[in-house]
Amino acid sequence: MAWSQSADLNSLGNQHFSKGFYTEAFQCYAQALEVDRKNGDQRALATTLGNLGNICAVSGRREQARSYYTEVLELQKILGEKRGISTTLANLGNLSADAGEWERARAYYLEAMDLMNLLSDHAGKAVLLSDLGLVARETGQEVEALSFYQESLVLMRRVGNEAGQADVFRMMARLYLSQHRYDEAQSCTLTSLDVARRLKDELRMGGAWYVLASCHEARGEWGKAVKYLQKVVRVDEKYQLPKLGENTQRLKTLAIRLAESSEVTNE
Repeated sequence: MAWSQSADLNSLGNQHFSKGFYTEAFQCYAQALEVDRKNGDQRALATTLGNLGNICAVSGRREQARSYYTEVLELQKILGEKRGISTTLANLGNLSADAGEWERARAYYLEAMDLMNLLSDHAGKAVLLSDLGLVARETGQEVEALSFYQESLVLMRRVGNEAGQADVFRMMARLYLSQHRYDEAQSCTLTSLDVARRLKDELRMGGAWYVLASCHEARGEWGKAVKYLQKVVRVDEKYQLPKLGENTQRLKTLAIRLAESSEVTNE
């Protein structure tokens, strides 16, 4: 009965999570955690802790997420769950990447990759390759980054991960943007946006709009940059995302530049 209650709470939490309702998802997982602690079911506990780690990670509570993932990892090692271990290592890598700890992130990713290769986990490897691409890009290894992204896309298509493809195209766009290759950046971003729209995934649409805003800002096309960033802020507000304040301030700055450019044009 307790297992069923935990599973139901986690399932409901996952539904909220998939819709971007993070507060409601966290509440469900927290209730499931109470059940699991009382019940002593280590597998159920590992699942719930992993979900709590995920929700904390996406909502900017990095240290809390790290604590949950570390406990998950200890349980998975006891249970001998190699697939679960590889996923948790990748999640810890993501936290390190979010903190800009690139070498630490790379170490976690490579350890996870060894397990995924052993398990022939193509779906997991596809995501991990895109993560390694990000690390390579941020550490100045741009050729290697593009290679990781391209290999990731091949695997994403093979396993049918459309959401992942949207993410990789957006990551490639950011790489091209950093190289001032604006046409290629915009093309990749529009591909990412098309996939996100097909999936009706507002969060990924917001991510694509953010990169499009950056493309137009880099070109001094203030009106288009403002238009896309307004869309981003609406998504931030709807889902109470961590960068709402930062993006709102950026939108104000862009709006001022647009107004100034309009004044110059009208003189």
